[in-house]
Amino acid sequence: MSLAHLKSGTDIRGTAMGPGNELTDEVVRAIIVGFVAVLKKKTGVPVEKMMVSVGCDSRLSSNRIKKAVIEQLLASGVDVGDCGMSSTPAMFLTTVKKGYTGAVQITASHHPADKNGLKFFTAEGGFEGVDIAEILSIAEGFDASPYRERGEYQSVDYMSEYAHDLRVMIREGIGAQDFRHPLRGFSVAVDAGNGVGGFYANHVLKPLGADISGSRYLVPDGRFPNHSPNPENEEAMHEVSRAVRESGADLGVIFDTDVDRAACVDHDGREINRNRLIALAAAIVLEQEKGATIVTDSVTSDGLKRFITETLGGCHYRYRRGYKNVINEAIRLNQQGVNCPLAMETSGHAALRENYFLDDGAYLMTKLIIRAARMKQEGKSLSDLIRALEEPAETKEVRLHISCEDFRAYGSRVIDELTAWAKKQPGVTLADDNREGVRFSFDKDHGEGWALLRLSVHDPVLPLNMESAKKGGVREIEAQLAPFFAAYDQLTE
Repeated sequence: MSLAHLKSGTDIRGTAMGPGNELTDEVVRAIIVGFVAVLKKKTGVPVEKMMVSVGCDSRLSSNRIKKAVIEQLLASGVDVGDCGMSSTPAMFLTTVKKGYTGAVQITASHHPADKNGLKFFTAEGGFEGVDIAEILSIAEGFDASPYRERGEYQSVDYMSEYAHDLRVMIREGIGAQDFRHPLRGFSVAVDAGNGVGGFYANHVLKPLGADISGSRYLVPDGRFPNHSPNPENEEAMHEVSRAVRESGADLGVIFDTDVDRAACVDHDGREINRNRLIALAAAIVLEQEKGATIVTDSVTSDGLKRFITETLGGCHYRYRRGYKNVINEAIRLNQQGVNCPLAMETSGHAALRENYFLDDGAYLMTKLIIRAARMKQEGKSLSDLIRALEEPAETKEVRLHISCEDFRAYGSRVIDELTAWAKKQPGVTLADDNREGVRFSFDKDHGEGWALLRLSVHDPVLPLNMESAKKGGVREIEAQLAPFFAAYDQLTE
């Protein structure tokens, strides 16, 4: 059986329900055979000494897949800690704080309810794309012959420990006179989107005295009946904004299904996500790390760059799209002696050096809540920290589909030729800090903004991102680019 199509960057993903089910029990068990082999190779731990933790999100197919994962691990001779419904960051932390050789999380993040997938971790971090490819290659030659001695099973409630650590973080971070209830008088509306994130309201905030009465969709429901569990989804952000306004909450928090991403809403219902969320996280981090470098993905705005460099006095380092790319580059920079405490993608993946460079939505929101609670005592709000952030008047993304078979070669040629084109245009300047595709700016007479063309990591698509500081500016930028793209007959919107 061919399984290569199940690779999705650094995850495995596929349809897990109905007649198109790709993640059958047999396929899942084959994948786990591959995982055990790669885990042994990565860690050097013999199979009979391995301990692997297993968790899942709230999807309807998750328990079935978890059962198949655990059964194959036990049959392979691996000891298993069944963590039940868990967040993805918590599953990684089992390898750091509980000593598990590896961890398996069953989730498809924000994808539709019929999808599911698997993520893998060691204490060094999440598996890379090459590891996923090797797992699937081994799985294609599936040999499920049992190990000579079956592994041992135990149920593990790590989510309670994880929630406890976040409570301790808030208590110590606020330092209130009422140490046990530092959030008394502070209200947070949490939108878990019926994913795993309901624990944050019930087991982190409420025990600390917070009013969580404005919260919505805390009960796990794998059908996701209310809205997509995705902080990038417009409807979802409108929902949490409405929850804040209707309840009068001091802050709104929204998570994706497995809680590795998040966004927030200020007391007035103003959405703080994408560039705003990066700006807010950078403002808090750079207070303690003066002059440090913030790594982001390539589509961040010019206003964010000026905010980080001019207002906050930090350095801004744009890198390739993909949260793993951004995190790995931040780790590499630190190894080279560059002080880089934060890596963040506009999708909401935020990884802090102080937290193992783990993209953990609950950890980021905890940092923000600590600061918001302290600012409320001063009569201020989180938005005060990003008042100087310049917002674009317009943004737009166009996805240009490549119809030819060798789409990577074709897309690379388009990017190279657009680079040459931009060098010759009046009012156009190539970015000197771009590390993906081609990015260039337009002066006030030519659109007053910027454009970025890059090749999608997985798909035959050239995403074209545009922003302008003035109304109608994106249309001006598109008009200048249109003749260039008209010459490529393999590109369609």
